[in-house]
Amino acid sequence: MRGVISTGRWLLALTLLTAACGGDRAARRGSTVLFAYGADLETMNSLLTRSPLPRQVERYALLTTLARYDSTLQPRPYLARSWTWSPDHRTLTLALRTDVRWDDGVPTRAQDAVWTLDAARDSVTGYPRYADLAGLRSVTALDDSTVVMEWSRAPAAFPDVLTDLAILPAHLLSAVPHGEMRSAPWNTHPIGNGPFRFVSFEHNRRWTFEANPDFPAALGGPPKISRFIVVTVDEPTAKLAALVGGELDFAGVTAIHVPFVRRDPRLAVLEYPLIFPYGLVLNVRRPPFDDPKVRLALALAIDRRAIIDGVLFGFARVADGPVPPELPGYVPVPAVPYAPDSARRLLAGHCPAFDILTVGSGEAAVEQLIQADLAAVGCHVGIRQYELATFNGMVYRRHDFSAAVMSIPGDPGLSYVHTIGDLTGLPLPEDPAEAQRMLGADHPVIWLYHARGVNGMNRRVRGVRMDARGELPTLASWTTASPAP
Repeated sequence: MRGVISTGRWLLALTLLTAACGGDRAARRGSTVLFAYGADLETMNSLLTRSPLPRQVERYALLTTLARYDSTLQPRPYLARSWTWSPDHRTLTLALRTDVRWDDGVPTRAQDAVWTLDAARDSVTGYPRYADLAGLRSVTALDDSTVVMEWSRAPAAFPDVLTDLAILPAHLLSAVPHGEMRSAPWNTHPIGNGPFRFVSFEHNRRWTFEANPDFPAALGGPPKISRFIVVTVDEPTAKLAALVGGELDFAGVTAIHVPFVRRDPRLAVLEYPLIFPYGLVLNVRRPPFDDPKVRLALALAIDRRAIIDGVLFGFARVADGPVPPELPGYVPVPAVPYAPDSARRLLAGHCPAFDILTVGSGEAAVEQLIQADLAAVGCHVGIRQYELATFNGMVYRRHDFSAAVMSIPGDPGLSYVHTIGDLTGLPLPEDPAEAQRMLGADHPVIWLYHARGVNGMNRRVRGVRMDARGELPTLASWTTASPAP
């Protein structure tokens, strides 16, 4: 770790030396805001998106969802202006707004919601939260502004998926077979109905959106900033350099760089909770991880506190499961101690070699610490790094991995707990509480930590709130200190 830190300090010194040269760059942008993300957004198709930030861009910028969470994580009307449940709580009737239009001028209708939900519950489409709609028996449009959802059994709460799945334009996508959705031209040249309009896409470089002047006042009206640009920057020090140099307004900040950002009076550090547990995911379909004893041994071998203190500098806490303790529905399970001697006894000298898959480039500090811990109990582990799209294809779609260090995007409704069963190959009960208990007993995931989000922000951007909903829930109300030229 000394090499990682010393290199980071040298690059940081270079970054700070260049800051004075770029101090006025941000001001010259006027009301255009640049936001750094570590990977290409890939697609704006909400039926296909897994990663949190692209999903936020869909639901807070380009498109609309039927409902959305407020800051207390209560579902509120959005594209659906109201809803009612039948007495048996199996039929949900949603009354949609009639003043929301697609950017080509076509009204947003109930048929768009029906088509999107039907596509999502077709397994051929590949919607990541397909299992969330397993209980949806039918969805129909009574007229252009009324959607009726029939459930086979009463949902325990308002369906979280309706706050997450952005509605898509049926008149532009219904001709695309569900199995070919990934190749639809719309995905990278979308027509939306949200507060921002799509402008351009440059592969692995940037996505540009502009304020939609026709967005209804009842939903907040046109955004206050003129343009929102998501820039792909995957190297932490490059992000820091661009933030300090005024080339970016927002950039995720590594824990080691937080003190330096805080010293710059032009910048602020935003901390916020995440529903985004990190863990070493084991594929129980393959040996040796089909053996619960091996999984437990690896869990005992990893020093989670050392990872948090050495890499995250306290911007995280040890995880005992996928659900942060502050969320409703959290179930405590027995914590796994750091006990390498017990791990050695369980392995008895037999730990087959395997590779850990991970996303990104660079030093992979967390993965190196895991590698060292496992080597100490006799496991020979390699590290293989991939860009995000390749990683997702291997881990989520093809299950072509033995172990992967990764975060699992969560949601307040805890539906993500069920996806862990498909990810690892260990069938889980439908009830989130029972699923948490099984995960705690069988160790298909060695939970590492619950991280806090840390973003560096240029103070010229105002009205920003980041919380458990993500980085962008207040995007449409952001302002800048300098008006557009």
